[in-house]
Amino acid sequence: MPATCNVLVLISGSGSNLQALIDSTQTGADSSKSSPARICAVISNRADAYGLARAKQAGIATQVLDHKQYDGREAFDAALMHAIDSYDPQLVVLAGFMRILTPDFVRHYAGRLLNIHPSLLPKYKGLHTHQRALDAGDREHGCSVHFVSEELDGGPLVLQALVSVQADDSTTSLAQRVHAQEHVIYPLAVRWFAEGRLQLTPQGAMLDEQLLPASGYQTRTQP
Repeated sequence: MPATCNVLVLISGSGSNLQALIDSTQTGADSSKSSPARICAVISNRADAYGLARAKQAGIATQVLDHKQYDGREAFDAALMHAIDSYDPQLVVLAGFMRILTPDFVRHYAGRLLNIHPSLLPKYKGLHTHQRALDAGDREHGCSVHFVSEELDGGPLVLQALVSVQADDSTTSLAQRVHAQEHVIYPLAVRWFAEGRLQLTPQGAMLDEQLLPASGYQTRTQP
């Protein structure tokens, strides 16, 4: 098993993906199945984010940096980088962190910054992805884990979960099924990175020294 990989998680809200990551990194009775990933800290830009309570309950260090207290995105991101680096993480994970990151921030963590997005990227970057999928009459929807680049919701794809769209789906029902898959694939991608299997190269994302396809590794749920 590789040495421990320190992971820092950035949040803005309830932290359901954070909880999935916490659950996946807790050491169980069978240590052979435990992940080398260790969440070293959780940082939020909102003091009322419920994810902070989740982290505290798991005994994980927390910190709040209120973006409203800084003069612009550059000043906030500079302070955020300083805070993150004080924990010396090998991987930074965005889990519902509702901030557009500056190019300096993205470059600073190049190759060790992951995000999850509720669509099958490159479709539906930005917000309201479930409604947009329904409006387009898509038969498949899903979620994507990707390395973060300077392009919003861009960067090489690592892993996608495909979810069938049902005829009677609402945005709520579709979102629930997509969220359930987020909680499966995000911990898996983090584990791959922690185990040294996943890396970003000039050619793209690689898993087990094999270049991943443009769509990333895909999993499909049953209808």
